[in-house]
Amino acid sequence: MVQLNKYIEIDPGKRFGKPIIKGTRISVYDVLLWLSNGLTREEIINDYPELSIGMINACLSFAASREQGLLYVS
Repeated sequence: MVQLNKYIEIDPGKRFGKPIIKGTRISVYDVLLWLSNGLTREEIINDYPELSIGMINACLSFAASREQGLLYVS
């Protein structure tokens, strides 16, 4: 299980409080959109080398947790 707090943060001062990947200004939404448009994890990392497979997986876990109402990120 991915530890969301390790990779995802919500800070009202960054990206209007949208969930982002820690240490970046890349939102969870951005990553999900890229994946839904057919980009592979490897393609995303090639374009954004500051990301890792773990970070991308955390975005997917974040979306799944939010869908189930199980989300807690500090």
